[in-house]
Amino acid sequence: MSKQMTEMLKGTLEGIVLAILSVQPEYGYEITARLREMGFSDIAEGTVYALLVRVEQRGLVAVEKVPSEKGPPRKVYSLNAQGQAYLEEFWQTWRFLTERLARLQKGGR
Repeated sequence: MSKQMTEMLKGTLEGIVLAILSVQPEYGYEITARLREMGFSDIAEGTVYALLVRVEQRGLVAVEKVPSEKGPPRKVYSLNAQGQAYLEEFWQTWRFLTERLARLQKGGR
């Protein structure tokens, strides 16, 4: 992954993960697997877990501990109302940026 891609992902990965959680509750490994399915293959699992801690601390997700057959209980994350509002703002910002960048790429102002 290029340094430019890494830097751009730092600003968007949180929104991407919240978008994944807006579809259905998931635990960390599932989120990482879904990111890889979507082509974000270079994102380390540790990066996702650190991000999940941050969004949990900021109150953007609800967390439920679910028993696991393979070890300790899993933390299943779901988007709560505050997270949904944050995600809406993320998509508005994303549309704003992509529209302006598309114009700029075409030489417009």
